[in-house]
This record gives sequence, structure tokens and C-alpha cells, in this order.
Amino acid sequence: MRKKVTVVGAGNVGATLVQRIAEAQIADVVMVDVVEGVPQGKGLDLAEAGPVLGYDSNITGSNGYDETVGSDIIVITAGLARKPGMSRDDLLAANGEIVRKVAQETGMRSPRATMIVVTNPMDVMAYVAMKASGFPRERVIGMGGVLDSARFRAFIALELGISVENTHAFVLGGHGDTMVPLPRYSTAAGIPITELMKKETIDRLVERTRNGGAEIVALLKTGSAYYAPSAATFEMVEAVLLDKKKILPCSVYLGGEYGVHDVFAGVPVKLGAGGAEQVIEVKLSAGENAAFMKSVEAVKSGCGKFM
Repeated sequence: MRKKVTVVGAGNVGATLVQRIAEAQIADVVMVDVVEGVPQGKGLDLAEAGPVLGYDSNITGSNGYDETVGSDIIVITAGLARKPGMSRDDLLAANGEIVRKVAQETGMRSPRATMIVVTNPMDVMAYVAMKASGFPRERVIGMGGVLDSARFRAFIALELGISVENTHAFVLGGHGDTMVPLPRYSTAAGIPITELMKKETIDRLVERTRNGGAEIVALLKTGSAYYAPSAATFEMVEAVLLDKKKILPCSVYLGGEYGVHDVFAGVPVKLGAGGAEQVIEVKLSAGENAAFMKSVEAVKSGCGKFM
């Protein structure tokens, strides 16, 4: 029997994620959305692509949650998207109610699932999802660090004129303007980028990474990024479904790691069948730690509205 993934939200991120999962043939997928006909239509369209691309994954579109019963993974992408000039925090109240309901409905029907939260502001929404679902902390994970590090990696590769496969990047903290890219832990073919670029260049790439989502929103005028967010989410889904034990930067509920309690923040995590199976702690300089704590406090201020 194939594994089962539920994706709540049939917008660009959700639908593209469903496409990636189906094409990889790692699970059957249920796509849920409140707009009648949208998940059904997109699901049918993706099913009709199967004979051409050679995948047999079943794709079910639904406006309710009963079809999600027994899911191995629940991905929450539902919510309002950012518009030009809008910060992730502007979405707080509206998306909090959406995520709360989704987490309750899906968690009740799939109590052993791992929940991956994509909806912005992501770290706060992961907190809301954990509280609403009652899931243990290792089975509620926020997608943010994978995307942020991918953006940093892309910018490093472009700057150095090298393959993205040679780049690795490290980003801590909240998924937002206070995220903390760590250049000394970011490498090109194992070489720290601090040895390959001037500080001014690195600072420019760090700032572009922090504003990666806003840059795309400004260019698109209507809508926000979805190719990279769906790819980042797929990497997490695959790591859990295939028990890959892959170390990825994800937002998890910290219970003392890095000296932080009771908040979601991006840190290196080992992802496997048990969800976030281990938090990897690395030594931070005084400056890095101060930036990380500033980012954590920004997330805490948002979580305070839901405590």
C-alpha cells in the first residue's frame, strides 16, 4: 500500500507540491481546498498527466476532510498569500484561524501523521498547528529554513558562477526578515564562502536572502513564490516518507536547545519517519547568537496572540 499525503490548500504552492509528489510516485495525495471544484479540477488535470509522465499515484480532490483519514503526512499551505508591501506578520490573525481549523480537522482524522506547516507567518502558524492538533513537538515541523537556505545557495552559485550542487547554506531563526544566514557554515564544494568572497559581497547576498520572498512578490505584482516553496516542502515530505534521516534546516518547537524554550525557530534537524527526530546544536558566535535570539523574540511576539 502506498503512503498517503494530504495537502490542504490547492493554490500554487499546494498544487505544485501535489504535482511533485505524484511525479515522484512516493505517495497517493489528497488535495483539500474550500473553493468548490478547484481541488477536484486540479486533481483531475494532474491525473490526466499520469499516462504521459508515467506515474500512477492517485490524486483525490476534496472540499472536506473525510478523505484525508489515515494520512502519513499532512501539509498545510492554506491561507492568504502576501501582496506587495505586506509583511508575513500582516497575515497573522487571518491565517491563524485558518490553520487552527485545518490542524484540528486533519489531526483528528490522522493522529499519527507528521504535520508540515507552510502557511505564513510560518513559525507562528506551526505553533498554532501544534497547539490545535495536540501532536507532539517532533511531529509538527515548519517549512522555512529549507527554502531560505535554497535561496542563499542559489545566490551563492550565481555569484561564484558554480553549480548549485556545490553549494551548501545554513540559515537559522524565524522565516522572515529576522532570519539568520550563517556564512561561516555556508560552503562551496566544502570551502567556506568567507574564503571565497569579500564581506561586502556576502552581506549583500545575506540581505537578498532575507528579502527573497518579498523580491518575488514585488516582481510578480499579484501572487507570491511557489516553485521554490513547493520544492523545499517536497524535500521535507520525501525525507519523512522515505525515512532518509536527512539533516535540513526546519522550524521546530524548541525545549531548551540553543537556550530557547517554548517557541518554533529554524535550526538543523534530522528528518525521518519519526518527524523531527533530532535537533542538531552548533556553536554560535556572540554575534550569531544575538541575531538568533532577536529572531526568536520576533517569533515569540507573534505567538503571544495565540497563547
